[in-house]
Amino acid sequence: MASPSSNSNAHTPTRYMCDCFILQVYLPSHLGLADSSMMFPWAFMPMFLQLPFLWSSVASPSCFQGSKHNLHKDGDMMIGAFFSLYTFQPSQEIKAANSKLLNLQLESKNYQHVLALVFAIEEINRSPHLLPNVSLGYDVFSVLHSNRRILQTPFLWLSGMVESIPNYTCGRESRSAAVLTGTTSATSAQIGTLLGLYKFPQLTSGPFDPILSDNGKFPSLYQMAPKEMSLVHGMVALMLHFGWTWVGLAISDDEKGMQFLSELRAEMDRNGVCVAFLKMIPVTVLLYYSRTSLYHWQIMKSSANVVVIFGDNESFLGLTFGKWEHIMMWKVWVTTSQWDVTTGRRHFLLDSFHGTLIFSHHHGEISGFTDFIRTANPSRYPEDPFLADLWLTYFNCSISKLDCKTLENCPPSASLEWLPWHHFDMTMTEESYNIYNAVYAVAHAIHEMILQQVEMSPGGNGKGLVFSPWQLHRFLKNLQFNNSAGDTVNFKKEHRLNGEYDILNYWNFPDGVGIKVKVGKFSPYAPHGQHLSLYEDLIEWDTKIEQPPHSICSASCSPGFRKTPREGMAACCFDCALCPENEISNQTSKCCVKCPEQQYANTQRDRCLHKAVAFLAYDDPLGMTLVCTALCFSVLTAVVLGVFVKHRDTPIVKANNRCLSYILLIALIFCFLCSLLFIGHPNTTTCVLQQTTFGVVFTVAVSTVLAKTITVVLAFKVTAPGRRMRQWLLSGAPNSIIPICSLIQLVLCGIWLGTSPPFIDTDAHSEHGHIILVCNKGSVTAFYCVLGYLGSLALASFTVAFLARNLPDTFNEAKFLTFSMLVFCSVWMTFLPVYHSTKGKIMVAMEVFSILASSAGLLGCIFVPKCYIILFRPEKNTSKGLKDTADSKGNGCLKISSLVH
Repeated sequence: MASPSSNSNAHTPTRYMCDCFILQVYLPSHLGLADSSMMFPWAFMPMFLQLPFLWSSVASPSCFQGSKHNLHKDGDMMIGAFFSLYTFQPSQEIKAANSKLLNLQLESKNYQHVLALVFAIEEINRSPHLLPNVSLGYDVFSVLHSNRRILQTPFLWLSGMVESIPNYTCGRESRSAAVLTGTTSATSAQIGTLLGLYKFPQLTSGPFDPILSDNGKFPSLYQMAPKEMSLVHGMVALMLHFGWTWVGLAISDDEKGMQFLSELRAEMDRNGVCVAFLKMIPVTVLLYYSRTSLYHWQIMKSSANVVVIFGDNESFLGLTFGKWEHIMMWKVWVTTSQWDVTTGRRHFLLDSFHGTLIFSHHHGEISGFTDFIRTANPSRYPEDPFLADLWLTYFNCSISKLDCKTLENCPPSASLEWLPWHHFDMTMTEESYNIYNAVYAVAHAIHEMILQQVEMSPGGNGKGLVFSPWQLHRFLKNLQFNNSAGDTVNFKKEHRLNGEYDILNYWNFPDGVGIKVKVGKFSPYAPHGQHLSLYEDLIEWDTKIEQPPHSICSASCSPGFRKTPREGMAACCFDCALCPENEISNQTSKCCVKCPEQQYANTQRDRCLHKAVAFLAYDDPLGMTLVCTALCFSVLTAVVLGVFVKHRDTPIVKANNRCLSYILLIALIFCFLCSLLFIGHPNTTTCVLQQTTFGVVFTVAVSTVLAKTITVVLAFKVTAPGRRMRQWLLSGAPNSIIPICSLIQLVLCGIWLGTSPPFIDTDAHSEHGHIILVCNKGSVTAFYCVLGYLGSLALASFTVAFLARNLPDTFNEAKFLTFSMLVFCSVWMTFLPVYHSTKGKIMVAMEVFSILASSAGLLGCIFVPKCYIILFRPEKNTSKGLKDTADSKGNGCLKISSLVH
């Protein structure tokens, strides 16, 4: 028996005998198992004992298919390879007997992996620069994706069951350099766990899996594929590009699928994309038949029109979806190249997976590979049972009965190029590209090791040098080279980059003819905002769809509306509600935003408009009305003053204190005119003069009314000569009330202006779409002090006049003074609540109206009756008329005339 060479520092050889063959197992001494109990070999003993049975279970009952299912070519250095070349297929005969049993069928598309290995090794063997005088050989085995059977083939390889001879050989010779462990994480993990015990360098060509990067679990395993961290970013970028915010997920229920799901959901959440449904598809055969229809129904009835599929064909995810190839589901499938939608037979014009978008790692084109595939045939590689199996399947060849190996009656120019595209792809897949790089990586590592050994032992040519496979690790870990496509292959973990992706679109044509068309690219290294590039005019959607489909839970809200979430639903499911007043929203905003202070929302509430500046202007209808009213009353008051001046010597003018009447009329003129300060464009001067002028002139008017009232009272109450009050009346003391009261008001206004004077201000809220210029009162307290003081004078005048209302006299004006003060107080008492309930121009107009109304009340109640007598009843405005009136009603009028004048 051949015993592999070993390094005593690395391995401790231990032999175990079984009843079928002798297997020499090398246990790493650092595990402490070499000299310990026999638990490790006995744990694998059931597998050893089942090897003959397992091998026979793979074989087909036919003569040809019953031969060996491995490919061997001798060389100075050997590379082992384990590829999934056969897949489970339901067999009607087997299912009739036992529904749990499945038949095996050669997966023609996977045979490209073997061709990539052979092509790379032949290139290296022809190269004068890489491994000169050293040839590479290979051992290719087919592995089954089954937890029960996957370790069968590595044990066969370890036992040396390569040549079909009746005896058994034991162990692997020292020429074995490295192992390619397949294209899936599950296969690589299980084979890697076993071969890691021997420290065989293992290179996996499947998609990058962070789990396999754990040096503690897989210290001897190297991943050829670039990192897939950018895959989820690319998929989400594709969703955002087409506005797909309601997406379903169908993920294989394994560790790799769970990790992908975690990363994808996190990226979707960050970008506002919601998961419509999540289906974890089991990878075990026992659950396949029981749940396929359930998954089909749940996915088909979902409102999501886009479904992301993540898995591989070697799991039963592929079988699950494969049953739907002729069921029109009207969905857009987004997946990776590891899940091949083209697997299986296609007979329909279009199938359910037409229009699928596929993310495939971007890689350069290997020159000569397509020509190599075109020329590969059984006559060129007679030792290849897989290639012969393809010819037997697709080209109607027959098997020679003499040796049960030779194919007969084959088309002379038959080529793999003849096969339908969904059965065999002439373009190098990314797994084949990784296999090609893996072979070159092993070759470069061996080359460097041989150079080092030649330097240490001059005279050797590198041929026949003996080494252990574990010695390649230090060369592989720091390996970096450029392949024939110009791409850099780097094994340094700190320098591994995220992969770039080509986005392919699957087109299906009649008779199962289909192609994958490159329609875009995703590169994480592109400038920001340019990571995703698409050629949308090349994309073929499903047969029912001509334009990019919509996949949303709720349609986007129109401008002017905001989203209101639906209770218990995802964030992408919402209702639309009109934005509140003075708030807007557009297509991009998710909620309503308030317009700036100087702007307002239009009726549609989709944009803000600049507010127009407004104030109580002269040309405004309301302002014009108030101005005309103020001027008319001012002129009327001036006319009354003229009438009184003209008839100043008549008894009725004399009897009502001529001097105070003049003062009151002049004050009323200014009261009417001061209202004009509230109209027009406000400025600092008008703001200061508005309230102060109003307060002073009205104080003069009201204090004059108070003086007139007191004068009337004193005239009727003081009858006895020589009384002190009579002297006050004769000296004109009541007239001093006017300057005293006015002085107090001036002091209040002075304090107001000195502490917090009025200033120009804007009111952007009172009137929609307008910014109203108003005069801010500054100190509200000072304003109400001025107004309150004025009210106190008016109340005092009303009280005194009310007490004197019944004094006898024809021309006694006490009644008129009482009524005028009643009107005045009523106007200003009404003004206060109305003033506080209005804003903007209406508030200013209300104050002007109160000024005009109260002034008109004084004018009308006090002077209209007198003017009526003066102008229309002049016979009563004579001494005789006054005497006759006095005789009939008493001598009060004579008293007033004699006392005042």
